Amino acid sequence: MPDIKHFDPDTALDTVVRLFWRQGVASTGIQDVVSATGLNRSSLYATFGGKQDLYLAALRRYVETHSAPAFRGLAEDGRGLPAVAAFFAGLIEVRCSGPYARWGCMAVNAHAGAENGDAEVRRVLEDHHRRLRDALLAALRTARTLGQLSATTDLDTAAELLAVLAYGVNLRSRTGADPADLRRTVSAALAPLGGEPA
Repeated sequence: MPDIKHFDPDTALDTVVRLFWRQGVASTGIQDVVSATGLNRSSLYATFGGKQDLYLAALRRYVETHSAPAFRGLAEDGRGLPAVAAFFAGLIEVRCSGPYARWGCMAVNAHAGAENGDAEVRRVLEDHHRRLRDALLAALRTARTLGQLSATTDLDTAAELLAVLAYGVNLRSRTGADPADLRRTVSAALAPLGGEPA
């Protein structure tokens, strides 16, 4: 007879996302996953595969549920530079306070961890970076249309610079960086573009 799942795979995966996000791959064993989800190993393996498969599923889930909505909101905001400032202000807020404070971004954490040695993980990270950069680029294009940017501003370079700045905010927040310091850094980066304080 086929194995009947007596658990919700989506709920289990959300638990696994939080586990890998907080601890990283290297510090998370399959027993940690078993303890966090309450599932046995055979159920986990049958549903998700091995630990690497489970991590990839969790990373993709994180990107779709945490990153993608923020990127979409930024790209569709319509305010130009104030939208970029608001994006960074929100990023600093969520990374420095609340239930996920000092967890950073799961995707950015993977850039700095051993997990990026996997080719499929690198593909997910490259896609994540492209989506972040494209959202910033969309906001900058809006800013140019609204007359908020100089005609000589290289939008592609500025979007890449701001994407790297977002990585820095995520990584610094993991060490308990003062949010006021992060806001000052973001404001200094946006000032040459004509942006508002974060």
